[in-house]
Amino acid sequence: MKIAIITDTHYGARKGSKHLHDYFEKFYDDVFFPTLEAEGIDTVIHMGDAFDSRKSIDYQSLEWSKRVVFDRLQKYDVHMIVGNHDTYYKNTNEVNSPGLLLSDYTNISVYDEPTEVNFEELKVLFIPWINAKNYENSIKLIKDTSSICAMGHLELNGFRAHRGHVMEDGMDSKLFEKFEKVFSGHYHTRSDNGKIFYLGNPYEMYWNDVNDIRGFHIFDTDTLTHTAINNPYKLFYNIYYEDTNHKLFNSTEYGNKIVKVIVRKKSKPKDFEKFIDKLYTAGVYDLKIIENFEIQESENFDIDEEENTLSILNRYIDESEFDLDKNIIKGIFQDLYSQACEVE
Repeated sequence: MKIAIITDTHYGARKGSKHLHDYFEKFYDDVFFPTLEAEGIDTVIHMGDAFDSRKSIDYQSLEWSKRVVFDRLQKYDVHMIVGNHDTYYKNTNEVNSPGLLLSDYTNISVYDEPTEVNFEELKVLFIPWINAKNYENSIKLIKDTSSICAMGHLELNGFRAHRGHVMEDGMDSKLFEKFEKVFSGHYHTRSDNGKIFYLGNPYEMYWNDVNDIRGFHIFDTDTLTHTAINNPYKLFYNIYYEDTNHKLFNSTEYGNKIVKVIVRKKSKPKDFEKFIDKLYTAGVYDLKIIENFEIQESENFDIDEEENTLSILNRYIDESEFDLDKNIIKGIFQDLYSQACEVE
């Protein structure tokens, strides 16, 4: 039996940004639903954070999520595990957005407590967001279950929350050693230790997602293997300007994209202006120009083009010499960066 697994879709993200949701829609129209049809899949598992805000969702985003996703899922058997963004309270999953907003869909089952579910011969343990109220029950069922596979919305240490940032808080992954395979949402980048797999979310949402592969997965219940179906669409682009010839520069792929131009060398300002004008003519959705981003040469700090801002900051902290707790400093930067990414 083949099952589609998707997670952390965050409907209503970025204050319900229409531009962001138009980008999301291309994934569903061109990748997700065509793959379900082509593979003959009739079961979908969502591993949490279907909706973005714990407190509310605007009418437009709710209408969008039903029209683009849930109405089209009505012919599928859908299982939704509650994530931390889906719950109104921090200490209980009782009040959650999937349970309240999707109750009219008879094909959708919502799990706000740990539950064993059978898929043909395979019994899977679903583990929603673990909090104060369900902690004891969750731990007991994890220890007592005969399931060899678990799926949930877990916060475990030792895995990448974002590229360049490994979580040092969270539950000990040793608790899950009994399982042959564990799949989880919550962290948006793919990461695994060979047994536990964070599958990542389907699409880019923030600047720290740039150049990070996204998509969904197909799970085979017979072999316990999973196959990534990558999302080919990008939204965020870094462009490095080093006296780049504006006449030879192809700007067409940046139409309707969010672009950051990082200036490394600008000998002729007028040529740079022509370069930027070419991007605007191509129809970029948003353009930021970063200049004077310099690390003193004496510090001998090299920047890899594939790194994002957060990974650069974390590595800079690691390589710096000071007496403060570097993990605390990283945590502060992580919080500040996440807040900055959410600003429209």
